[in-house]
Amino acid sequence: MYLMKVYTCVRAHIGMGTGLNRRVEFDVKMEEVCLNSEPVFDEGDEYEADGDCSMEHDDQARETHTKKEPPQPTVGLEFDSFDEAYDFYNVYAKEQGFGIRVGNSWFRSKRKERYRAKLSCSSAGFKKKSEANNPRPETRTGCPAMIVIRLVESKRWRIVEVELEHNHPVSPQEKRFYKSHKKMILAARKSQPLPQPVTEVHTIKLYRTAVVDSGCNGCATVDAREGLNPIDHCSKHLELKEGDAHAVYNYFCRMKLTNPNFFYLMDLDDDGRLRNVFWADAWSRAACGFFCDTIAIDSTCLVNKYETPLISFVGVNHHGQQVLLGCGFIGHESVESFVWMFRSWLNCTQGPPPQVIITDQCKTLKSAVSEVFPKARHCYCMWYIMQRVPEKLGGLKGYETIKSLLNKAVYNSLKIAEFEMAWADIIKQHGLGDNKWLQTLYEDRQSWVPVYLKDTFFAGMIPVQEKESLSAFFDGYVHKHTSFKEFVDKYDLALHRKHLKEAMADLESRNPCFELKTRCNFELQLSKVYTKEIFERFQSEVEGMYSCFNTRQVSANGPIMTYIVKERVEVEGNEKEVRNYEVLYETSQVDIRCICSLFNYKGYLCRHALNVLNYNGVEEIPSRYILPRWSKDFKCRYPLDHSFDNIDVYNPIYWYNNLYKRAIPIVEEGARSEDHYRAALHELEELLNRFNIVEDNLM
Repeated sequence: MYLMKVYTCVRAHIGMGTGLNRRVEFDVKMEEVCLNSEPVFDEGDEYEADGDCSMEHDDQARETHTKKEPPQPTVGLEFDSFDEAYDFYNVYAKEQGFGIRVGNSWFRSKRKERYRAKLSCSSAGFKKKSEANNPRPETRTGCPAMIVIRLVESKRWRIVEVELEHNHPVSPQEKRFYKSHKKMILAARKSQPLPQPVTEVHTIKLYRTAVVDSGCNGCATVDAREGLNPIDHCSKHLELKEGDAHAVYNYFCRMKLTNPNFFYLMDLDDDGRLRNVFWADAWSRAACGFFCDTIAIDSTCLVNKYETPLISFVGVNHHGQQVLLGCGFIGHESVESFVWMFRSWLNCTQGPPPQVIITDQCKTLKSAVSEVFPKARHCYCMWYIMQRVPEKLGGLKGYETIKSLLNKAVYNSLKIAEFEMAWADIIKQHGLGDNKWLQTLYEDRQSWVPVYLKDTFFAGMIPVQEKESLSAFFDGYVHKHTSFKEFVDKYDLALHRKHLKEAMADLESRNPCFELKTRCNFELQLSKVYTKEIFERFQSEVEGMYSCFNTRQVSANGPIMTYIVKERVEVEGNEKEVRNYEVLYETSQVDIRCICSLFNYKGYLCRHALNVLNYNGVEEIPSRYILPRWSKDFKCRYPLDHSFDNIDVYNPIYWYNNLYKRAIPIVEEGARSEDHYRAALHELEELLNRFNIVEDNLM
């Protein structure tokens, strides 16, 4: 048995509920973490590369695995790439009993970029007549079966034409193996070598405490009563392949040595197999203290059935950039597993629980979020829902019209009554009353439609306009077949580039004042406060004031006045239409609220509210509408201590966290100029020298 040992010494310090500061040390116990999963294929499984192949191994697989029929090609289905679309049609063809080939491709001449293609049945067309003495017999039948795919604006491939009927017999039971199917198997074998039979058990011997509790000062809390190690877990575990165990082991060992504030937890089943993993480095844990008000729990890899079951906790920093707050691997998509993951993250954070949590639309996630974060506002990501429209509705008659009306109802409705009416019209006019997906969306409408979420602060984390898009934190670093080993190798690179991007944004934001594009005092005021990226977003609202007109008061109720602001907005194509925006203005406290709710969605005032302030002679934006989280010196001004009663001030983890936060202002100021940099560097070197002298005196 090959053993990999992770020696993690943990001393737990807890503040007891009696009001006394007592220190309790728990003896550690050793647990074996099995990192093996059952092999997918036996060593003897082979595929022929040439000629017709027998499908005996497929017949055997049918006896042990339940096979799921692939979806039928329909107009409107979209794919991330040409290869993904090809693979989809190829899998469908294999199940139906025919092969495929690329019939035609269209390219843009200058860039040689494919933008349209026709995937045909392998029997399409006819072969050229051969002048050979013994020509091969004709096997093609001029079959019309095909799909046409096209590259659309979102850089995705969409099925635009489908013909399913063949002019020759096809049968799933036919033993013939077509060339396109061979390519599929060879590609799979090339990208994922078949694992060897299990001849040795890879385990991690993990030293962990039975209970670790530090209040909320950054240490892990493992308590079976709170569900971190629930007894009634199912037996699902992480499917680790050859090399994955070493990668996880090496990464955690390296991080514990080089990153004292690195946090991780492992969840084991009754047989010692690794079920779930969570970790967060020092940077992510510090970010939790700053940017934990609104978070997104990204489960894209789970939804799309990626090989790496990654789940990420993502926030937004003071530049409006995504920032990682922790991540993990989930072995099984159950409520219990998600609860374990969420509680692991909650116990590693340095700040209060989030106020808003954004996830994909999923009942399992909903149950877990409500259990772990009962006070948080749980919302579904509208962008992910709208991305599924082609897949769910693409085959319907009048799809383009339905899609256009649906977009208008979701994105353009300013009042709940407008949305309800628009939705009902879509359902009635197109006979969609029995569509299960639309029924589910309507039942959950208060969790994802913007018009129902106007009192929720999103910090710009979800797109609320049709032209906006969203990308995952690890987009470009993980794909469908990324293994655990590959992801761990790419993880540090991804974080390094994200940190570098934030550092560059910090540097660019140190200008005392940015370039102004108008003479509006609001623009000058916030150019001295906001980071560069957030200021430019706000600046577009200031410029947008000039597209608004005919600001007029329509009613008054004591100090509260109601205004209507008209704006010309772009609609489909280059057409424009005039929309009316209702703005409430309270004169005594200078409170303002626009029906578009941009302030809650993005965190800064909209052009309509700015127009009304300007109309009433207000020269500066009230401080309550200038959020500190967007300011240049946010990290420096953020309070160092949270209001927790049970912090153990003698805990080294508390020392680390406190020193880390106090060092941030020094780094910020030291990077302002070369003189500041040299002064900060000199003082730090002097401090390290004093530490060395103390160490020498103790020896």
